[in-house]
Amino acid sequence: MRVITANVNGVRAAARRGGLGWLAAQEADVLCLQEVRATDAHLAQALGDAGLGAWHVAHTEAADKGRAGVAVVSRQTPSRVQVGVGAQEFATCGRWVEIDLPTAAGPVTIVSAYVHTGEAATARQEEKYRFLDAMNERMAAWSAAGDLALVTGDLNVAHREDDLKNWKGNLKRAGFLPRERAYFDRWFEFGDWADTHRELHGPGPGPYTWWSWRGKAFDNDAGWRIDYQLATRALAKRALTAAVGRAASYDQRWSDHAAVTVDYDLGA
Repeated sequence: MRVITANVNGVRAAARRGGLGWLAAQEADVLCLQEVRATDAHLAQALGDAGLGAWHVAHTEAADKGRAGVAVVSRQTPSRVQVGVGAQEFATCGRWVEIDLPTAAGPVTIVSAYVHTGEAATARQEEKYRFLDAMNERMAAWSAAGDLALVTGDLNVAHREDDLKNWKGNLKRAGFLPRERAYFDRWFEFGDWADTHRELHGPGPGPYTWWSWRGKAFDNDAGWRIDYQLATRALAKRALTAAVGRAASYDQRWSDHAAVTVDYDLGA
């Protein structure tokens, strides 16, 4: 099963720039999209125009129109769809959707998640921590049960120094705060989860998945690795290959993020 996660930075804008055509050409089985920023109808039209109209779509918009929005688009019809991470506070924020897919190895849960950027020492940052707390609770249940589960998306945290170019200059910025990074420590070191991309690629620096549109960040590869595929150990041991779809040049970018692709062996 090939799973691709991509923050499309607006699905209609990504379609105009060729992003959905690129995704459709990757022979994926599941596409996890973040910052869709569209209605169900607009998303369906964009997917149809890219030749993905026959795929199943699990999508949640944000109540705050034009922001957030996540989707899981799959060739196969899911056996279950759930919107929201569980906490009522985040029921309409458009930042979590999960599906179950039947496979020869057993049911696999796949999540598309979008954690907002946050801002150090503000109420917005405290909201980010509450969302990460809700994620932690949901993920702990899957790992404790030994489930095949995958949390993908733009999590807006660089875990370690290898995950951003200018780590010394960002020690006090949201996205690289010690408290944020501690969630990842907990998941990987004590929670039976794996960062499949990092484990398959090996040590960094990079490969990064986000670069500012401004200045020479992309040309100088001054990026952040904030897009992930986090798998329970039961699933991570089935991960085969991982790749980042970095554009060949600035003018070929269709988002400020690059897609992350991981292949999993889900035979019996």
